[in-house]
Amino acid sequence: MGTITRNAANNFTTGGVILPAAINDASVASISELENAAAGGAMTLISEQTASASASISFTTGIDSTYPIYKFEFINIHPATDGADFTFQVDTGTNTNYNQTMTTTSFRAYHTEADDEAVLEYDPGRDLAQSTSFKILTFECGNDSDENTVGTLQLFNPSSSTFVKHFISTIQSVKNTSMSVNKFNAGYINTTTPITRIQFKFSSGNIDDGTIKLYGISGS
Repeated sequence: MGTITRNAANNFTTGGVILPAAINDASVASISELENAAAGGAMTLISEQTASASASISFTTGIDSTYPIYKFEFINIHPATDGADFTFQVDTGTNTNYNQTMTTTSFRAYHTEADDEAVLEYDPGRDLAQSTSFKILTFECGNDSDENTVGTLQLFNPSSSTFVKHFISTIQSVKNTSMSVNKFNAGYINTTTPITRIQFKFSSGNIDDGTIKLYGISGS
């Protein structure tokens, strides 16, 4: 067994579990942007907005041909209205109608605090079929002082003039009936016109608080 192979093997148990001694300052000093590498490229923060009793949050600049992937992070999004759905739509050029046609899929997992219900299922009532409605990212969000919504949405190749624009999102929230909800959405915006802007809002009432960050992800 060669020296390099032997040294690597010494960092694992016979069962293949890495030993604690293998992880130290020296061994991880050269690791950076691990999450970014997994996403396919380095992430660059383009802009961020923090709500304060805001009717909506719109990003009208920063989405262009610079990056092939754009990622939105939702941090402590809190609704003013109990039980409101958190939603989004997009638009093209300088338009602000936010009514592009989408076809989407949606499934969810949820579990109550009382441990009396736990479900993993497709959510047909919250998908879209060639609709210009706002897409629900998660539903019936709680607005107690300690309840909030977090998650991510990725938009792929929005500046393409050849293809439709795909997106995927994962959202974690506290439902207004005291349950943990993990909502998974995906779909495409059915236009070959470049997407240049996006808007987030609740189905009822304002965004009381919370921050949305927009990142560009470079190609791999």
